[in-house]
Amino acid sequence: MLHGNAPSLDDLDALSALSDPSRRRLYDHISASSTPVGRDEAAAAAGISRSLAAYHLDRLAQAGLLETTFARPAGRSGPGAGRPAKLYRRAARDFTLHAPSRDYALLAEIFIRAEEHDPAAREAVVSAARELGAELGAEAKPADLIQVLRSRGYEPFDDDGTIRFRNCPFHALAQAHRGSVCTLNLALVEGILAGAGASKVRTSLEPDRAQCCVALSPARSRKSP
Repeated sequence: MLHGNAPSLDDLDALSALSDPSRRRLYDHISASSTPVGRDEAAAAAGISRSLAAYHLDRLAQAGLLETTFARPAGRSGPGAGRPAKLYRRAARDFTLHAPSRDYALLAEIFIRAEEHDPAAREAVVSAARELGAELGAEAKPADLIQVLRSRGYEPFDDDGTIRFRNCPFHALAQAHRGSVCTLNLALVEGILAGAGASKVRTSLEPDRAQCCVALSPARSRKSP
């Protein structure tokens, strides 16, 4: 079951915290990190002092945009290791702002439930996802593929030659309907690749390797007989 409230103006205060340039740089850096970030690293990335970074980071945490944990630096343990450092990572919850209120997530939930109960409907939805992806990809060249994926919210990054995504644009639905959403997500990305003419890239489903189950890697060349 998909939990959550309909988008409203309630998230305005939280999102307005990003209007400050320093906070936006801090948030962007932490969002792009695969591991929680400490104050020293965040300050260096944003080009501000550690004390100012700590202030802004805590403000972002108070707004709910960041989550905090505590851990000692790698290699330090036992007596004399010092106090655990405060670390920050992007919050898992969604922030959406609509005026007036709209609830597209609920509509998506209805469609997902329908296709889960009807194999014919599932095939139609997968086909539609691949077709829409091709339309999106056709607007770009293969060289612009990463930018196209980034513009759709995937946040691609290079993981030793494999392109993975730090963000799933359909995260809330995927939590409740993982199989269906991952299948649709794969079809959408495959369509984007086909539309962009990226024939040298292959897709695969690799759950739990990143925040999104879809991964891209170079297509294997066929050996001559």
